[in-house]
Amino acid sequence: MGKPVVRGTRITVELILEKLAAGETEEQMLRAHGRLTREAIHAALAFAADAVRTDVVYPVGRNRLASEELGVLARRLAATSNPDSQV
Repeated sequence: MGKPVVRGTRITVELILEKLAAGETEEQMLRAHGRLTREAIHAALAFAADAVRTDVVYPVGRNRLASEELGVLARRLAATSNPDSQV
């Protein structure tokens, strides 16, 4: 079992999250990865939200996303997520 990827590509959900957390825009990601779609980015965010929706607590360290960044990602997800999208 490997890392989750966007269907039909080798682009990982992790890569999408890292790029968004680093401040890269959806437009920049779409230009850099020809097979990536806006819907796939939103599906990756929805997948990540589902993955962290557990009782497990993950510490936020220096090399992890800060609470503010997680809040930004959560707001983006709430504003753009499509429950019918698949990763």
